[in-house]
Amino acid sequence: MADAVDMQLIRRELDGWAAELGFAAVGVAHIELPEDEQHLLRWLEAGHHGEMHYMSRHGRRRARPAELKPGTLRSISVRMDYWPDEAADAHATLADPQRAYVSRYALGRDYHKLMRNALQRLADQMVERIGPFGYRVFVDSGPVLEKALARNAGLGWIGKHTNLIAREAGSWFFLGELLTDLPLPADAPTASHCGSCTACLPACPTGAIVAPYQLDARRCISYLTIELAGSIPESLRPLIGNRIYGCDDCQLVCPWNKFAQAASHPQLRAVRNSLDTATLIELFGWNAEEFELRLRGSAIRRIGHERWIRNIAVALGNCIDTEAMTAGSIATLSPHANEAVITALRSREHDESPVVREHVRWALQRHGVGV
Repeated sequence: MADAVDMQLIRRELDGWAAELGFAAVGVAHIELPEDEQHLLRWLEAGHHGEMHYMSRHGRRRARPAELKPGTLRSISVRMDYWPDEAADAHATLADPQRAYVSRYALGRDYHKLMRNALQRLADQMVERIGPFGYRVFVDSGPVLEKALARNAGLGWIGKHTNLIAREAGSWFFLGELLTDLPLPADAPTASHCGSCTACLPACPTGAIVAPYQLDARRCISYLTIELAGSIPESLRPLIGNRIYGCDDCQLVCPWNKFAQAASHPQLRAVRNSLDTATLIELFGWNAEEFELRLRGSAIRRIGHERWIRNIAVALGNCIDTEAMTAGSIATLSPHANEAVITALRSREHDESPVVREHVRWALQRHGVGV
């Protein structure tokens, strides 16, 4: 039946269907990505993927959608805004060494299932409208160059920090794809509008953006706190500050984010477990059962309790007087606050995890406490 359908008409109807499902934008792209494939291969050859071995395992396949879903002709890309405008000010949290900073995308419900369900409903609507056709849904669930496909679908351009940016919405959004065998008319790719701006490069706390459009994931705080298992390199720990899950600094300084759109979906807009205002000590006290219970339905739950505690131990090690640090001193917080930090760290000094013990020892040494 799909063979007899007016694809131009279906493309126009896609906008309405996507909007009804909570997507802020939708676009269609051709699937050929030769330049992006070469960029990916150079990135892998440089070792910038770190321990994300799945990146190299999939290799070229990541840039070839038809190898993921045979018969694929187009990619339908969607965007869902997630900026939690009801959350505490991000800059204020980063400036308070006693509070935990969680990447804004993870304050609400895990977007993976939410977006995947919405994309599936979009596919169901299309089937109802035109009959059966071949497709496959992706939301971080397979080796897809989602930013390149979204750029080609007209949803934005890849900025110098390697995130996708939209003129009308900044970069605080999620992406998803529907690979399909429908010969839909493709939208025009988006040209870059970063211009001469390089605000994101010096904003990166660890210098992970090694050059425009080049990210060394091995230095990226999102990689270090989420993807990396085991020990965080000691030289990078002081640079992590109070960021316990992900990092938003490159997006916080991006001028285009003055156009950022607040999350429209209530489960992305709501902050769970007061993660926008929680203190490091409070979160450090969660045992494994509390972690699982409190973070059920959260993207954070995927890292597991050990990495959660490891990350907070590093942040507690960095929980020192920022004004004193600026003046060249490493003086601690007030005696009362410093005592509370040390007491919290001591509580996990003999943790069953050697990874946790190592990072707790480091943190205690940062506070001048011998172990």
